[in-house]
Amino acid sequence: MAKVIVVGGGPAGLLAAATAANRGFEVILLEKNKQVGKKLLLTGNGRCNITNTCDIEEHIRNVVHNGQFLYSALYTFTNYDLINLFHKLGVKTKEEKGGRVFPLSDKAAEVVLALKKYAEDNGVKIIYSSSVKSVIAENERVKGVLLEDGTEILCDSVIIATGGKSYPKTGSTGDGYKIAEKLGHKIIEPKPALTPLVIKEPWVKELQGLALKGVELSLRKNKRSVFKDIGEILFTHYGISGPLVLSVSGHIRDLKEGGHQISLNLFPNLEEKELDIKIQELFALNSRKIFINSLEGFLPKRIVEVIVKLSEIPPDKGVNQISKGERNNLVKLLQNIVLTPIDLLGFSEAMVTAGGIDVKEVDPSTMESKLVKGLYFAGEVLDVDAYTGGFNLQIAFSTGYLAGTSC
Repeated sequence: MAKVIVVGGGPAGLLAAATAANRGFEVILLEKNKQVGKKLLLTGNGRCNITNTCDIEEHIRNVVHNGQFLYSALYTFTNYDLINLFHKLGVKTKEEKGGRVFPLSDKAAEVVLALKKYAEDNGVKIIYSSSVKSVIAENERVKGVLLEDGTEILCDSVIIATGGKSYPKTGSTGDGYKIAEKLGHKIIEPKPALTPLVIKEPWVKELQGLALKGVELSLRKNKRSVFKDIGEILFTHYGISGPLVLSVSGHIRDLKEGGHQISLNLFPNLEEKELDIKIQELFALNSRKIFINSLEGFLPKRIVEVIVKLSEIPPDKGVNQISKGERNNLVKLLQNIVLTPIDLLGFSEAMVTAGGIDVKEVDPSTMESKLVKGLYFAGEVLDVDAYTGGFNLQIAFSTGYLAGTSC
């Protein structure tokens, strides 16, 4: 009987192990923590957004880096295959806004327990508190693994599913990168993704706690459009957060390169001329007021003072004295508030990792290494990452399943 070792007990590792064991292999899952699924328990604010109901092509469009690499994995084990599996495991699901799928119980712990039971019921032996130091390979072929305590375990195949570097307190500390690098694999520098941004402009701190819905956020790099979407942002003491910001962060790999600029459009559903007409109507209704008071009710109260300051129109200037040029500048400002990102908040706050094992060195149809026979990769350890909405967990499950069926 062939022996398979899976390194890492997250979503990718658990499903890979269960799938391989279901094929009749002897499977050992090595987990460095005292429990499996530690990071999975935190996903979706503890609710676990397991996947998304959109079609596979849409899934791929929601992958920020190397979406094409995932065709085989996502079509081999689809989102509906995953939902059906969970139903068989007794986990009822529900669909929410944007196609996001959660367990009906809203408890990530139910998902972790179901995956653990699925693995164990298929005969997987889970060994806890076991850190892998390296994979033993001879003549470009896997022979086993070496644990940190010096123990060697021989095997025919190894599946590396150690995750990335996000949420390091859960044990996600980049172990898989070190293991793969020792075997000759190229590692694309890991960066935090789906993380808040630190912003240069000091006025942002004045808006701490303010959430804006229905705004358009655009990212330009060296004057080239990189990202644009409408949604919600949250101002913080260090910069900006919220769903839109988490999505845009995946497009920023190195702020040291410079040239990154974010633009906020508070009125994305209006053309510039339409907004100008609305401002003219606003001023006509408030002709006897001073400028700063005329904006109350038109903009969220907390942002009025900032907008007035950025517009460079004196706050106590009478509305009936505002020139056409000043009004035009106000219109442009409301649809193009410029922010300068200077840092990603870091792995401790990042939901996923951008970067990882170079997918050019991995067979997309099997998840096997092109450099070492019998070595497979699954999940976040690969250089693939996606937007929020269940896409990253689907990647973990699909690549884990594919590795489990191919080893």
